[in-house]
Amino acid sequence: MDISLKGKVALITGGSRGIGLAIAKSYADSGAQVMLTSRKEDALRDAATVVGVGASYLAGNAGDTEFAQKCVGTTLERFGKIDIFVNNAATNPYSGPTLEVSESQFDKTFQVNLRGPLFWCSQVWSQHMNDNPGVIINIASVGGLRAEGSLGVYNLTKAALIHLTRQLAGELGLTRVVGIAPGLVKTDFAQMLVDNYGESLARRLPRKRLGEPQDIANLATFLASDLASWITGETYVIDGGAGVASGAM
Repeated sequence: MDISLKGKVALITGGSRGIGLAIAKSYADSGAQVMLTSRKEDALRDAATVVGVGASYLAGNAGDTEFAQKCVGTTLERFGKIDIFVNNAATNPYSGPTLEVSESQFDKTFQVNLRGPLFWCSQVWSQHMNDNPGVIINIASVGGLRAEGSLGVYNLTKAALIHLTRQLAGELGLTRVVGIAPGLVKTDFAQMLVDNYGESLARRLPRKRLGEPQDIANLATFLASDLASWITGETYVIDGGAGVASGAM
C-alpha cells in the first residue's frame, strides 16, 4: 500500500540528522513539502539537499519559544499551511544518578525536551491548526515507559511527553496528536549507547538488530497520513521487540 502525503506541508524540529532527517526524507518522498529546523545552519543546508527539491530550513534553538513562534510563522509564509508538525528535537546533557543532576542540566533537558514541544505545539495550534486541523507527532522514547539506569532525567522528559500527547489529543479534537517511542536506534544522538550496549542488545532482540532511523520514519509517515485518520492520543513503541526480549536493556 502506497502512503501519500501529496499536497501536505510538514514542519520538523531536529530535522538535520538522524531520525528527524529520515522522517523529512520519507515525507518528501511521499509527496510532502518540508520545513526543517535545528541549531546549525550548515547542517540544515546539507540536510535540505538530502531531502530534495522544495525543502526549506531555518536555524534556531528548539528550546527557544520566540524562535518557535518565528519558525512557525516563516513556514506559513513560505508554504501557506502546516499539515504535519513533528516534535523531534531533544537533548541529553546528563547521564548518571537522577538525584545527582545539576540544576542547569535538569533545566536544559526539560527546556528542550518538554517545554519546547509544548510551546511549539501552542504556536502551531494558535497560528494555524486551530482553524485547519492537522497532525502533531511527538518523538518520545521507550525510556519514558520504564525505569532505566543512568538516563532517569532524560526519561522523565519523555514520560511527560507521552502524557502531553494524550492530553493534547483530548484537547485539540480534530487535530490528531500521536507519539512514537523508539528503542535504541543507530544515530549520532545515541552513539554512546550504541557503542556500549548495541552489540549485546542486538543479540537479544527477536529481529537481531538495532533500529535504523528509517524504521522510525516509516511509522511516522504512516501516522502522518490519512490512513491513520482514526488514530490519536496513542504513543507507539517501536523497539525491535526489546520489550519482550529476555534480559534486554
